[in-house]
Amino acid sequence: MKIVFMGTPDYAVGSLEALLGAGYEVTGVVTQPDRPKGRSGQLRFSPVKECALAHGIPVFQPERIRRPENVERLREFTADLFVVAAFGQILPDEILEMPRYGCINVHASLLPRYRGASPIQRVLLDGEKETGITVMQMNEGVDTGDILYRKKIAIDPRETFATLHDKLMVLGGEALTEALALLEKGELTATPQNSALSTYAPLIKKEDGELDLEKDVQVLDRQIRAMNPWPGAFTHLKGKLLKIYEADPVPEAELSEEAAGYGPGSVIRAEKGAFVIRCGSGALKVRSLQLEGKKQMDAAAFLAGAKLLPGEYLK
Repeated sequence: MKIVFMGTPDYAVGSLEALLGAGYEVTGVVTQPDRPKGRSGQLRFSPVKECALAHGIPVFQPERIRRPENVERLREFTADLFVVAAFGQILPDEILEMPRYGCINVHASLLPRYRGASPIQRVLLDGEKETGITVMQMNEGVDTGDILYRKKIAIDPRETFATLHDKLMVLGGEALTEALALLEKGELTATPQNSALSTYAPLIKKEDGELDLEKDVQVLDRQIRAMNPWPGAFTHLKGKLLKIYEADPVPEAELSEEAAGYGPGSVIRAEKGAFVIRCGSGALKVRSLQLEGKKQMDAAAFLAGAKLLPGEYLK
């Protein structure tokens, strides 16, 4: 089976590598154009482009795939199937219908739940116990196509976006190759989604990382883990941005009497290796952070160079 692969970020690399490892012929890779990154503004290849070039696969980088000249360019690739994984552009009908087997998508949730751009972070924000990969037949809608194959994974209680992303990157490749093996044998069954059970996972933005320390500590704990490493959960200390990457929730019942006099956002105590912030209910024991203008560091290193006293306020 000849395949054209469409994808852009690290997550998609797992599926591309799995296709190549299983012996499928990838005749072309379509990915987003090179983008400037960092203060230098130097153009960077997408992770999928880097993978494709390493394997000698032709790369096509349209700014807008739906433009007529780009659709025609896509027709030049020989393919029985288009495989899409976090490509970043919506495909028009003329592309969806182009290959013999149509287009399939490797989506990082158990559809119909968490349709949309940021399913990995959203399952963590919502405190879900499991997630997984759905291989689906693409249609005009956003993640609304028929389900072809699903593969589940448990979510670890201390999972972060980074750790869950990497697990799903591997799982996506496994689910894809297992689904294609069934497709080649004529044993893959398409099941329509029940839209009544659907939820939506909108794109995560930088402002989604802002911590409201008046919230319950369990909600804040999920937010910190969901935003690690990007965009980073944040608050402010003495007028400077403070990102919190790792923190342990301290339930209300485990707080000592000393916490009673402190309001949400107050430092309860600073101790060797960590400092504790009062929340609306419970508290956060901060272990890894980054103060504006500094590198990410553990709390012990931060406290060695910064004086943090009980009663100081973060907001």
